[in-house]
Amino acid sequence: MLKRLFVITCMLLLAVMVTDLPVHAETIEKRSAMQAYVEAIGPGWNLGNTFEAAGEETSWGNPSTTRAFINQIAAEGYRSIRIPITWKHRMGDAPDYVIQNEFMTRIQDIVDWSLDADLHVIINLHHDTNWILNMETEHDEVVARFNAAWTQIAEHFKDYPDTLMFESLNEPRFSEDWSKDAPEYFEMLDELNVSFHTIVRHSGGHNNKRPLVLSTLTASPTEARLDELASTITKLKDDNLIATFHYYGYYPFSVNLGGSTTFDDKAREDLIQAFDRAYDTFTAQGIPVIVGEFGLLGFDKSLDTVHHGEILKFFEYLTYYAQEKKMPLMLWDNGQHFDRRTLKWVDEDLHQVMKQGLKRRSSNAETDSIYIKKDSEIKDVTIPLNLNGNTFTALIYEEQALVKGTDYELDGDNLIVKSALLQRLVTKQNGINATVTSTFSAGVDWTINVIYYDTPSLTRSQGPEGIFTIPAQFNGDSLATMEAVYTQGGNAGPNDWTPFKEYNRTFYPDYTTGEIKFTDEFWRDVKDGEVQLKLHFWSGEVIPYTITKESGKIVGVSADDAKEKAAEQAADTPADSGNSAAAAVSAQPSGDVPQSEEDNNNSSFLLPVSALLVLAGALIYWRKARRK
Repeated sequence: MLKRLFVITCMLLLAVMVTDLPVHAETIEKRSAMQAYVEAIGPGWNLGNTFEAAGEETSWGNPSTTRAFINQIAAEGYRSIRIPITWKHRMGDAPDYVIQNEFMTRIQDIVDWSLDADLHVIINLHHDTNWILNMETEHDEVVARFNAAWTQIAEHFKDYPDTLMFESLNEPRFSEDWSKDAPEYFEMLDELNVSFHTIVRHSGGHNNKRPLVLSTLTASPTEARLDELASTITKLKDDNLIATFHYYGYYPFSVNLGGSTTFDDKAREDLIQAFDRAYDTFTAQGIPVIVGEFGLLGFDKSLDTVHHGEILKFFEYLTYYAQEKKMPLMLWDNGQHFDRRTLKWVDEDLHQVMKQGLKRRSSNAETDSIYIKKDSEIKDVTIPLNLNGNTFTALIYEEQALVKGTDYELDGDNLIVKSALLQRLVTKQNGINATVTSTFSAGVDWTINVIYYDTPSLTRSQGPEGIFTIPAQFNGDSLATMEAVYTQGGNAGPNDWTPFKEYNRTFYPDYTTGEIKFTDEFWRDVKDGEVQLKLHFWSGEVIPYTITKESGKIVGVSADDAKEKAAEQAADTPADSGNSAAAAVSAQPSGDVPQSEEDNNNSSFLLPVSALLVLAGALIYWRKARRK
């Protein structure tokens, strides 16, 4: 009986397995095909600050897009292009919300040129988020406009090949709070994504199987937002869906805030965790992922916000880890990276790190600078290397290989630059004296600047908020970050959770004019009173400076200024002033500003007394002269 029951059970299990096998295999095959499709589109590039501009195509400073430019992007090795588009100001009024024919034709031109260049293409609704975020209070109007936009876009491009993708909405959000995970936000995003999916899939042509891209709330890779998007995708039961998120790095490092000036363990761990979460939620479950934008947020202000060597380390690791997780990256470029007029890279080192990263990791080092202070003893300098699986091959100066044992040594993963070499390279002119290059068995080279410097000097200054600057002699050094705290206690300025202020957003150095400048945003959040600044430089120097704000007027003094003033006051004050007129005169402060109202009154009294003494002396002299 038991034997018979066992046989029957096995037969039933086998029947179930055989019945399920074709469906399961088909699902796996479809998901594998879509994963292969997604991996083939990397690396990708964003046509930023162009068609998503609030005005016209060139409103945000970029030239008109040309076929030649699109071809050059493909020639640079890119396999896909994302075209961010803002539609609302190109649409008519309710109820039809008709998209301008001229604008649709212009988008079609860019799509056609891109496909002709063998690029995969993504088009989306981009800064339309600015009106979609009102969905909670203007639900019907927002949904009607959103549906009208995608109905027209889907219809226009329905016969285009599958190498054209549609992305529902860029960085979707429903308030100005980018961090809030409200249940209603997830519900509204789900409603829009389901509506988008229904419209496209029922619009005919190739749209019944076109790859569709869905974003997490604000395109953030937090666990809650990934899980909510996964729920929507699972509900839609469509093997041609792609998840997307954006990655701009560990926030403090990304904008140089809170003292995070380097791509350290904390910044690296933030990256790892973000990609691991997305991988576990989507990729491991058969749902491919595209990183639709990546970069550093500080680039919005300046490419100098983050130190150059740290930028290279961040991009090298990001390129490597995204490939490990099978997620293609699409560089956000609003014109800051690839110059659309010269068709050249603004930072060729960065370009090479990203390009070579598709093949194998590049090596780098703890630093890209050797600082040698004026009049200091020049010693050997040890620089830890991050070999990343490669081997060190040579140290080069002016295209000549330097001599191991004489010019440098290797101690495990440490490069030791010998003092004898540094003595030859130093010209004793402030700034970069020489550049040596480390080469490796694979990847890009790593350059190291030899910098001669003296302690930066800051001097006294005063002026209104919008004009006040700190005069600075940088003396070959470079500013890394700045702290600001009130003398009475507490952090000063924006982001008062930290004393370290955001580089370029609140302060920045001007090496051309020799000044440290402040933004209106900094002064708005600084209360009246005395603020102690600490200016941190890449050499390791930390220079204190005191500013006093009162009714919009700023006075700043360096530590040296304060000491000098104190010394002058001490020298001008006699040990025992007594009651003599001479003592009273010596107590008078120098300059135009009296020490106190009492001092001012004393000086007013002394002036006529001294005048009378002079007059009396003159009278005596005149009488004596007459007697002769």
